[in-house]
Amino acid sequence: MKFTLKDYQDEAVSKVLVNLKKASKRWREDGDKHAFSLTATTGAGKTVMAAAVFEALFHGDDNYDVEPDPGAVVIWFSDDPSLNEQSRYRLLQASDRLSISELVVVQNTFQREALEPGKIYFLNTQKLSKSSLLVRGREQDEETDPDAPPLPMPDSRSWTIWDTIQNTIDDPTLTLYLVLDEAHRGMRAATGAGEKTTIVRRLINGSGSVPGVPVVWGISATVERFNAAMADMQGRATLPSVVVDSGKVQASGLLKDTIILDVPKEAGQFDTVLVRRGTDKLKEISAAWTVYGAQQSDAGVVLPLMVLQVPNAPDRNDIGKALDTIFTQWPELQEDVVAHVFGEHSTQAFGRHSVPYISPERVQDSTWVRVLIAKDAISTGWDCPRAEVMVSFRPARDKTHITQLLGRMVRTPLARRIPGNDRLNSVDCLLPFFDEASVKDVAKALMSGGDGGDDLPGRRVLINPVELKPNPAIPEAVWDKLLSLPSQTLPKRHARPVKRLTSLAHELAVDGLLADAGKQAHAEMHKVLNGIRARYKAEIEAARKSVMTVEGRSVKADLKGGAMTFDDFLEEADYAVIEDAYRRAGRAISPDLTTTYSDYLARHEGDTSDMETAFMEAHVSIAALGLVPQARETLDAEAEKLANQWLARFRVEIKNLTDERQDVYRQIKAMSAYPMEVEIARPTSWMQGTTIRDANGAETPLPTFERHLLCDERGLFPEEFNSWEGEVVRAELGRSGTVAWYRNPSRSSQDSLGIIYDDGGAPKIVRPDFVFFVQQSDGTFTADIVDPHGIQFGDAIPKLKGLAQYAEQFGAHYRRIDAVAKIGERFRVIDLKEPSTRSAIASATSIKSLYESPIGADYLG
Repeated sequence: MKFTLKDYQDEAVSKVLVNLKKASKRWREDGDKHAFSLTATTGAGKTVMAAAVFEALFHGDDNYDVEPDPGAVVIWFSDDPSLNEQSRYRLLQASDRLSISELVVVQNTFQREALEPGKIYFLNTQKLSKSSLLVRGREQDEETDPDAPPLPMPDSRSWTIWDTIQNTIDDPTLTLYLVLDEAHRGMRAATGAGEKTTIVRRLINGSGSVPGVPVVWGISATVERFNAAMADMQGRATLPSVVVDSGKVQASGLLKDTIILDVPKEAGQFDTVLVRRGTDKLKEISAAWTVYGAQQSDAGVVLPLMVLQVPNAPDRNDIGKALDTIFTQWPELQEDVVAHVFGEHSTQAFGRHSVPYISPERVQDSTWVRVLIAKDAISTGWDCPRAEVMVSFRPARDKTHITQLLGRMVRTPLARRIPGNDRLNSVDCLLPFFDEASVKDVAKALMSGGDGGDDLPGRRVLINPVELKPNPAIPEAVWDKLLSLPSQTLPKRHARPVKRLTSLAHELAVDGLLADAGKQAHAEMHKVLNGIRARYKAEIEAARKSVMTVEGRSVKADLKGGAMTFDDFLEEADYAVIEDAYRRAGRAISPDLTTTYSDYLARHEGDTSDMETAFMEAHVSIAALGLVPQARETLDAEAEKLANQWLARFRVEIKNLTDERQDVYRQIKAMSAYPMEVEIARPTSWMQGTTIRDANGAETPLPTFERHLLCDERGLFPEEFNSWEGEVVRAELGRSGTVAWYRNPSRSSQDSLGIIYDDGGAPKIVRPDFVFFVQQSDGTFTADIVDPHGIQFGDAIPKLKGLAQYAEQFGAHYRRIDAVAKIGERFRVIDLKEPSTRSAIASATSIKSLYESPIGADYLG
């Protein structure tokens, strides 16, 4: 793969491959057909995951313990040829093992007796419709037109596409996999669905002499949509759905955290006003990206664009007026930066403007496009992370079209979160023809990614917010204190320490921080392996014997007397058996490390006059190592230790790198099986709501507070607290010496302080609400964590235990670490820096009892 998969992507790929392996085995052995889905929110990188699956399916992959399937054939099916082209383009972008010759677009001239193994064929409903040249000559579909005679087969064609599919399924050396992209689109309920639904059902269920495709893999936004689509499957079992955690997707940094909705505060026609405002936003975000690029030594890294979304039957003169408004508002913008993606694939006239067509999949890379005119045709399958502003001329009744298109604009342009910068982690949508009541529905839909699933943890939809900047009244030393506070990462469930070490070595070498880091890492691990061989000599010798011999049992049957006898046998292993054991050890340890260690053993311990035998002996030794559990445990521990030593050694040098490079090391840190300490990023721009709207539509300004690290132009921080959270903030600001405070973001961003806790065996992160900064008598600043800790939630005790463990490990960074709760009408506080308090928390079963016990104290007086 050209990309390093995110944890959730890697986990999903592994599960998909398990399903495919099961389905293929059951088809080949018993003729059983299966289906399953991969469901993930828009922007999760489903095509990237699919690319990793296809690489492993066709070429094998040691990381997933997958051998290549020599008979694998894939049909990638959607209801839109442009969606197929987009998917094909992304697969080629993501994979370094799939060639362009393996990704075949099925055209009308296509004809083969059977599909070829090792290829992905892109088909769409149009190619299988009754009027398509590919199907002429085949018997008609019994469900649609059972009495109609087949159309004559075109000259020179020997097989229809249905013949080809049938022959592929019938070939015992092949396994046909059907991938339904955006599965729910072609699989809606039959009522009014027409031929598209029938075609997909025919592929799945079969029809006439054409059997159903053996293995169906549906890619969809929600499990419910796919399950509904598969409800009428015939003779097919389902495998477990592969469901990607939407919270992990949002936390990954691939999706923008904030969606800003601008709507008029009064009724009336404000289209021109909001077009001007949209132009200003495009200008501002362009300038912000230019500044950021210059700071990162990569000027002009992102060139954002604005989408003008128009009705399906637009007034071309109105579009022309909107373009006039844009160029009047931003005179420096050249007039040849506009394109459209209408169904009419030709240059269109809008007022005095002549605007060329561009295919949707080309928009992202065509950086000359700064204004894109669109209807709703690109609401599915199209992605353009550069699209950061949208002005929609759709009326309120078109909420679905708006949310679908916005859902395609939420990818982060650099495939990562910009640390501490809400402005660059957001997308703006201006809705001239909406009132705030209607926009609430849009906001609700966008919280789930527009897919109808659960809300995305960490995503915010803000209506008419204000931008907050660093408070100029806050001393720089306070900022230094904030950035010194240790935050924690979630441990990786299936950590591979050796892979983590080699990844770190590669990046250190790329950045010129450690020459030949890869060689040094492997040399150190070779020493560790030598020590393991000495320490566990007896165990390894026993394992070596098992590698070198094959045990079995032969059966002799007396046909006359009916008796059976069993004889054990022991044979010396041949080359194939040894190599299979060596490859298994490589998967357990590390394919790269076993390669270099086998070379080391062959050259240092083998007979160099017979390198073939020397390498064979080395492979036997490594295969034996892989069978000794203590060897893997020791190697992993030493690899983890060396990686952490290097991360500590080069900590300052890494901090001096660009955000992009720092993010790479942050991800490597997070590959650990243990919570890792990471630094908080300095926030530079926050977007914050300013009003509360009640059920009657009346707006009330949010309470504002002074001395926050980020503030508006008046030096104030607006925030909606519950009543007692606000009381805690006021109480802390009233204490002597308090100079500043920080509303710790609840989302998974780098400017948020995160603390690990154990929720029934699952590690999670709690983000304490507030950090207050206090000036001490010597003029220095210290920090207090004050966390209003609700006791009504099921995870209240695990979170409190996590805070206590954090206090024990990192308490020296703070003056106070307090957990506050409201018990009845009283506020109670627990001091987590007290060892006796932490001891009581460790064995607690009732959180209310903790606060009411002597370890608790009254908080407000």
